[in-house]
Amino acid sequence: MTTYGSAARLASSDLPPPPTSIPTNSALFLDLDGTLAPIMPRPDDVGPDAARAALIARLREAFEDRVAVISGRSLDDLSRILGDGALAYMAGVHGLERRTPEGVFRAQPHEGLAEARDVLADLARCDRGLIFEDKHLSVGLHYRNTPLAADAVIEAAERLKRQTGLVLQLGDMVAELRTPGQDKGSSVAALLREPAFDGALPIFIGDDLTDEDGFEAARRLGGYGVLVGPERPSAASYRLDGPEAVHAWLDAAAKSVTESEVTR
Repeated sequence: MTTYGSAARLASSDLPPPPTSIPTNSALFLDLDGTLAPIMPRPDDVGPDAARAALIARLREAFEDRVAVISGRSLDDLSRILGDGALAYMAGVHGLERRTPEGVFRAQPHEGLAEARDVLADLARCDRGLIFEDKHLSVGLHYRNTPLAADAVIEAAERLKRQTGLVLQLGDMVAELRTPGQDKGSSVAALLREPAFDGALPIFIGDDLTDEDGFEAARRLGGYGVLVGPERPSAASYRLDGPEAVHAWLDAAAKSVTESEVTR
């Protein structure tokens, strides 16, 4: 495969917007929060959206189903937001859950989750600004509504990581402890082995630190990453300002692929 973009980790201030004219064999791997949907004060505030659903339908048609959402959310939550049949391919909890036309794969939860669940839930009860989230295969504590609690949350999560053997995943104002195993990068590699993705050029689009694994995998496998949001050091090759810019770019890319197919 031809490698697109830079192989070096750059500051995102150096990154241009991605080209709208992309190869017809491209495959899209999309984060949800901060990418397809805006970040909201609480995770449950994100819900179904007609314009987003219509865009996903256009993408599936243009890219012949080579479209997947890879998110830190659970598959059940992704289905609530996107709809049960919106996508044939989805990966939840960073890839610990995966849905394809052949069925659903779920890792076995780590035994250390019980301890982490109790500790993080207790912390959330002590500070009403903290939001505890239980995804069965991981537990997280969001502090976006109380940023002064960041040090205490991260310190507690690091201690739990040492005690339990769970993986600590720091994201956008959240500390998450998850079952060891898949991440967003290995999820890209797994989905590229699906028949529908055979020979595809991977493009990973995401905003969070958890998406860096996806950017790295896309680059390693011949494609590239697109960082969404403010400037920061990243393995991505391109950058977009926010979800509105992502929607506009995806729409233009779908039209470009469709027109290329018509003229062939």
